[in-house]
Amino acid sequence: MFDIGFVELLICGIIALLVLGPERLPSAARTAGRWVGGARRMVRQFTSELDRELKAEELREQLRKAGDVGLEDVEKTVKGALDEAKKYEHMILPENSPGKAKPTQPESASSNDQPSSNPDQNSGNSSENRS
Repeated sequence: MFDIGFVELLICGIIALLVLGPERLPSAARTAGRWVGGARRMVRQFTSELDRELKAEELREQLRKAGDVGLEDVEKTVKGALDEAKKYEHMILPENSPGKAKPTQPESASSNDQPSSNPDQNSGNSSENRS
């Protein structure tokens, strides 16, 4: 990034020692380190977020292309199946009704499925249990 060698860092350290003095130099170095670390984290976070967005956009574009092709194929397949079903519609529909077939009526429920009208049986208090 910056082409700073050991000699340049040594010169900066000597100048900082002369200007700040030995008492304030460690706290100034810590503060500078925190600033540099924060800047590096911010740059790293920004680049990783940018990379994620680029990958997501590429994936969206691939899905969009794949989805367009897939939808056309599915539409053709469904239309073909409907046309084929219309050819054999006469075999399914009853001969006496040219329109839609009527749904069959369900058989009447058996006596086991119907709730009892006796309140003693519904609550579990049968006449056998009372005695």
